[in-house]
Amino acid sequence: MATDVRARELGAFLRARRAALNPATFGVPVSGAARRVPGLRRREVAEAAAISVEYYTRIEQGRMAASGPVLADLARVLRLTDAHRAYLFDLAGKVEPTLPHPRRQVVQAPLQRALDDLATTPAFVLGRRTDVIGWNRLGAALITDFAAVPEDERTFIWLLFAHPGVRSLYADWQDVVELAVAQLRRDSARYPDDPELARLVERLSAQFPEFIEMWTVHEVAGRGTGRKTLHHPLVGELVLDWEILASALDPDQQIVLWTAEAGSESASRLRRLADSTRAGCSAPEHPATR
Repeated sequence: MATDVRARELGAFLRARRAALNPATFGVPVSGAARRVPGLRRREVAEAAAISVEYYTRIEQGRMAASGPVLADLARVLRLTDAHRAYLFDLAGKVEPTLPHPRRQVVQAPLQRALDDLATTPAFVLGRRTDVIGWNRLGAALITDFAAVPEDERTFIWLLFAHPGVRSLYADWQDVVELAVAQLRRDSARYPDDPELARLVERLSAQFPEFIEMWTVHEVAGRGTGRKTLHHPLVGELVLDWEILASALDPDQQIVLWTAEAGSESASRLRRLADSTRAGCSAPEHPATR
């Protein structure tokens, strides 16, 4: 197959895959103004892959070759199967790499707007390494003032070990932290060359013997759901259900939502906490262990 034919086939394949995606599952509003194209727009794909719209357009039109890392990002955004991913790299004439060194994750604007609109639902977003990369006001009020935490400590597993207020928040801290360690173990296998992940494991190992004990067990876990009891410093005991949703724009971003059973005392207390955030009260500031 000639190079120009391959490029056209690759472009047609990308168009077909983005047309097959449901914008609503990517947090893209579909109500209101009619969308002229099925699936995702070029701009939406480009933003999720962290490349310019012009660059993506040239790739799709067969006018520019894409690098291996860009192809890998496009495969992630378009949610390609293993077979689709292999086909994409074959069309591009590239050797399919192992999972690349991950880029810094950011919460896209549509997802942040959705979080902000959840006035009565605490929510935050975890990235790789359990980095806390997004949250809403009630999520910060429930857990801690994430914005006040130094960025290199704004990792959920680090907060669980190092911040006394977060540690004491959970009635079943041991179960919570064991799950977080198992999830971190899974991430370490997916991204073995991630220097930030390796650095996090080193820091935790150096300061917390409990972490070493859990890490050497080699338990592995994905994300899940459950019920937790929290001892909140402002509103008291909360029994909350937590649900984790994967961001369609980046499967490595996990959206954590907390809800209380309707009519329960926890629901009433959660509403009081939400009222306090609207009234301008700050989130609880849990002291950090440096």
